[in-house]
Amino acid sequence: MSDSNQSTGNSETLVASVGNSYLFEADVANLIEPGMSAEDSTSITTQYVRNWIKKELLVKEATSNVRIDQSEIERKVADYRYTLLSYEYQKLRIQQLLDTAVTEEEIFEYYSNNQDNFALRQNIFRGRFLKVNQQAPKKTDIRRWIKSSRPQDLNALKDYAFQFANNYSLEDSTWIKFDDITKNSPFSTITNKIQFLKTTRYTEETDSLYLYLLKIDDYKISEEISPLEFVREDIRNIILNKRKVELAKSLENEVFQNAKENEDYKIYR
Repeated sequence: MSDSNQSTGNSETLVASVGNSYLFEADVANLIEPGMSAEDSTSITTQYVRNWIKKELLVKEATSNVRIDQSEIERKVADYRYTLLSYEYQKLRIQQLLDTAVTEEEIFEYYSNNQDNFALRQNIFRGRFLKVNQQAPKKTDIRRWIKSSRPQDLNALKDYAFQFANNYSLEDSTWIKFDDITKNSPFSTITNKIQFLKTTRYTEETDSLYLYLLKIDDYKISEEISPLEFVREDIRNIILNKRKVELAKSLENEVFQNAKENEDYKIYR
């Protein structure tokens, strides 16, 4: 690198410079991680230095361009700094003060009052899905286990799936997206999936390599209102985000009120 390893008056090793801006070895030292090869270190450092030079050249060009309103740039930089400082302060205070406990009553109340916001965008179902190689063992057993409601059969199916399944979903109390779980299976090519969900309780499909088993206990169709269980975590996050917004406003008002009482600001008319 032609501009590397130059010495400056303060004895720091200079890596690059653009006008009166300097990049020192200490500035790039943290890019190198322990165990990194010399080739990788050189590549990462070289790319960083080139990017730094490009940015500095653009800044130099911009600051020397008389058509750019420097006072406006400085105002925007100051505004950004104030915004960033305010954001970091609010984030810290919210982390300290936010009540993250959300009760089932709060979740249910929000769900009941905002059901129109929870229309499904795709079909979902509760049931079981299993994808295994056609050469996998115990296919007679897994056909029996996947249909069974006995806890011991479900445990046997889970153990089997852990060892042999290429893909599976066995938590039949959980709502899942039909298209997601059946992706890359023959079920994904079904033309009328709504009719399929309405008329199917158990079915199997095969392709050249795999056997697919599907058991459907319940379903909801796209544009129907989502079950509460399916959107519970979304609602919890919505409630927490609303609390964050309210807390941020409260902090702003608190800071303003304290400053007013302490006469920390003045307004000149």
